[in-house]
Amino acid sequence: MSSPLTPPDASEAALVLRAPDAPAIVQAEEAPGMVPVPVERQQEIARQARDFVADVSSLDPRTPEFTEKIEGISSLAGTEMVQSSGYSTRMLDRSSTSVAGAKRSGNSAQIAVANTLGDLRSTVEDLTPNDADLGVGRKILGFIPGGNKLAKYFQKYESAQTQLDAIIKSLMAGQDELLKDNASLAGEKVQLWETMQSLSEYAIFAKALDGATVEKIDASRAAGRIDEAQKLEADVLYPIRQRHQDILTQLAVSVQGYLAMDLIRKNNLELIKGVDRARTTTIAALRTAVIVAQALANQKMVLDQIDAINTTTNNMILKTSEMLKDQTVRIHEQASSSGVSVETLQKAFDNVFATMDAIDTFRATAAKNMEGTVSALEVGLQKAKPYLERSQQGEQRELR
Repeated sequence: MSSPLTPPDASEAALVLRAPDAPAIVQAEEAPGMVPVPVERQQEIARQARDFVADVSSLDPRTPEFTEKIEGISSLAGTEMVQSSGYSTRMLDRSSTSVAGAKRSGNSAQIAVANTLGDLRSTVEDLTPNDADLGVGRKILGFIPGGNKLAKYFQKYESAQTQLDAIIKSLMAGQDELLKDNASLAGEKVQLWETMQSLSEYAIFAKALDGATVEKIDASRAAGRIDEAQKLEADVLYPIRQRHQDILTQLAVSVQGYLAMDLIRKNNLELIKGVDRARTTTIAALRTAVIVAQALANQKMVLDQIDAINTTTNNMILKTSEMLKDQTVRIHEQASSSGVSVETLQKAFDNVFATMDAIDTFRATAAKNMEGTVSALEVGLQKAKPYLERSQQGEQRELR
């Protein structure tokens, strides 16, 4: 006699999905420190800044050479700022889509996965066994009330198998899209990091220009060259500080976008883990149901044959009837001992629901956190817009 089925161990670790916190808003003055520049490079930049200020201060402000130098200051990091703005704009679009994915609205890999998980949950809920309706005693199927309900349940499960297979395939396809999205994010992060490094170096250069110009102005005033000091302050220091502010603002927006990329990448990884658990748990429940359905079908065939034998052997000799009786009892005992444990099925479905609940909680938290990132990017891009326009205008003047 085979041993009865037992429920899975309840101590199995539950799936926990944690949405990463939204990054704080990056202030312009904090941005350069978040993209480090080697000390040797900083020293070289400082030397270049001192040479530039010395060269500018030696020119007559009325000459074309002086004007060209000043216009060069206004166009510092122009190409990098335009590139960075493009990354930030695309990042804002991607972040908005990720928020929509967590809320199941819009069109993206996250949204497709979220909708498929919703379909899976609805299908599994529809197939959930009910202990009261499917409970069995020592006999099964047509021999006692409730047996027909058990048979109908597995017929329903078998009819939904095609739908479950399609859902699982859709989950796997969505998971592949999430992996591709993360690969694309990795490439964009590399490119954006290179742009931010250039912007950070330009920010250091602008700061060094500021310091060298202030030193030159102080030296001129100390030497009694007041006019020279005032010209340096009005014609050189002002555009340097204006451009420095432009670069810092755009760098802050770029850093915010970089952090947003990392947030979306982590959210994708958490969702991929949730999809893995949902898919594997569902497959396990599917296999259990198929095995049990096959066992019940075989048992019903045996019992039908026994009924036929009982009908044709009523008039047999006592010895034959006693042997038949003994065989019938043994068959019934075997049929009863190999029955399905509804607790096992219920536990398998409980695991599915726990996974669904964890994913729902994760999406709600991720949506809230990514809204903070979207707001931060929108604020940063709004600040950077006038600076970017001045940069483009400076480039257009150079072309003319």
